[in-house]
Amino acid sequence: MMIVSRIMFRLRRNQTGLLNSQLFDEHSFYKAMSADIKTARQSILIESPFITVRRSKEISILFRKVIKKDIDIVIHTRNPNYHDINKIQAIQGIELLKASGAKVLVFDDMRHRKLAIIDDRILWEGSLNMLSHSNSREIMRRSVSEDMCKEMLQCLI
Repeated sequence: MMIVSRIMFRLRRNQTGLLNSQLFDEHSFYKAMSADIKTARQSILIESPFITVRRSKEISILFRKVIKKDIDIVIHTRNPNYHDINKIQAIQGIELLKASGAKVLVFDDMRHRKLAIIDDRILWEGSLNMLSHSNSREIMRRSVSEDMCKEMLQCLI
């Protein structure tokens, strides 16, 4: 009973703090995410387990513009040594992201989360690898909620 009460409290708190929530597919995601990156005011955190050169080149163009506005960009990704086929892609993609001014943190814990937090108020979460997506069918939810962003950040610790 105690656990149920805690979960219900969290849900109520999130629903109260939720300003906007929309679903995007692999076709509509990048345009919406790019708009959020362009309008960021303080920080961008992206967690994507896989990175490719193609996606890194695309997003690096946006990052260079945003970093000129003194916005912190941090990328969390899986250690490329855990990739069999795409190891070289990941290493080269990480170098491109770093060259654009993003801080890239590499983790050995086999993380597989796909999310972004912008200005601690916009949360993107779902199945799409933002830094490597190619041909698969995916979905991402964009939510505007400081509470949901705080909750997600606590899970990332």
